[in-house]
Order: sequence, then C-alpha cells, then structure tokens
Amino acid sequence: MNGSRHWSRACVTAVLGLACSASSAAHAQQPSAAAIIQGVDAEVASRVKNVLAFTDIEHYAVYRGNDETHPVAQMTVRDAYKKGAGKTYTILSQSGSGIVLRFGLRPLVEHETNINKPGRVEDSWFTSANYKMRLKPGGMERVNGRNCYALAITPKYKATKMIEGTLWVDAKDYSIVKVQGIASKKPFVFAGTTHMMRQYVNIDGYPMATYAHAESDSFLFGRTVLIIDYTGYHLKVRPDR
Repeated sequence: MNGSRHWSRACVTAVLGLACSASSAAHAQQPSAAAIIQGVDAEVASRVKNVLAFTDIEHYAVYRGNDETHPVAQMTVRDAYKKGAGKTYTILSQSGSGIVLRFGLRPLVEHETNINKPGRVEDSWFTSANYKMRLKPGGMERVNGRNCYALAITPKYKATKMIEGTLWVDAKDYSIVKVQGIASKKPFVFAGTTHMMRQYVNIDGYPMATYAHAESDSFLFGRTVLIIDYTGYHLKVRPDR
C-alpha cells in the first residue's frame, strides 16, 4: 500500500512538473510586443506587394431603430481593385429609401473610392506608421476559431476611416482577423459616436474583409446600423511570392 502511495505521489509530482515546464516554455516562446507589431507591419507589406488585383461583391444594408430585420435601404456593388490604380465600384442593384441611398450609401461608396486611391490608401493601413499599438495583457485569445494576439490601437491622426479600439491578429502569421472600436472622427456633423467592427478571413493566403458592422446614434437620426457582407472574392497574386 505504501509503495503504491509513493508511486502515485511520484506520478503526480512528475505530471505537475511537466505541466509547469510546458507552461513556462509556452510563455517563453511568446514573442515580444515589438516583434508582434513588426510582424503586423510585415504582413500588411506582404499583402500590398503581392495582391495585384481582386474583385468581390459587397452588399450594404441600412437599418433604423431597433429593427435589424427589415433594411430601410440596400445596395449591392461590385468592387474591383487594381494595384497602383485603386478601387472602382459598380452598382449592381439598389432599393429602399431614396434619401438613405442618395445621402448615405452612394456617398459611402464614393468615399471608399477616394480613400483607396494611390497616395491616400497608405494612410488607412493597420500599421505602426498610422497607429500607436500596444499588446494587451492576458496572452492569446480565441477569435473566430483562431488563436490571436490582441493589440490596443490608437490612430496617430483623426479621420472617419481610423478606428480607436482593438486589433486581433493571427498568432501564426500576424494577419488581421478582426478589428473593433470607434471612429476617431464623426462621419458627419450630426452623427453620434460610431462603433465599428470588421472581420477578415484568409483568402489565397491574404486577409480579406468578409463582414462589417457600424452603428451610430444621434438626436437627429436616432439609431442607425450599417451591415456589409463581402462575398465572391477573386484574387490575382504575384506569381513569385
């Protein structure tokens, strides 16, 4: 009996020792905050260099009040990107409120065209050149089925396209998985604080947006929600990447 008890204690001690060693090794293997941020910059640079062109279909839906079932306006567009030229949008269909389409969705598409022009698009990349980045404590987080590092991000300048909040990047390759926060600048004078979220998946090895959600509330317009779904991606990538 005593021999069995000593053997059990020895086993428990060994198991605990292995667990502690594994935990210490895992902790030691976690890269530094500086290395993670450098990895994010390198991943963005790789995407910019190697994605030569892509197309996708984007569906925009606007909801008012607490009703997120029946959109007041919808628009479906074809987005075509070409490296060195920027983006062009072709409206495929639209329906609903003429006011929302005219003063909301169409200006939004025009805005996306403008901010993606060469010489301007660089200002909106999620890089340390545009954002102050800080690794959040607590280790890796599970986001959309992927192990991620969470970075607190603060824009270095204010603009409607810039987000103050959290950026989640894949722990393996530092590609963007999700970003969430508030717009650093109101999209227009009567809008309230705009909460934004966008999710990404890797397509042909590069992070591409698949879903976006933006919500604002103001005394003049009330609660407004914009949801964007991105589908049907076709990428052209550099053959010698």
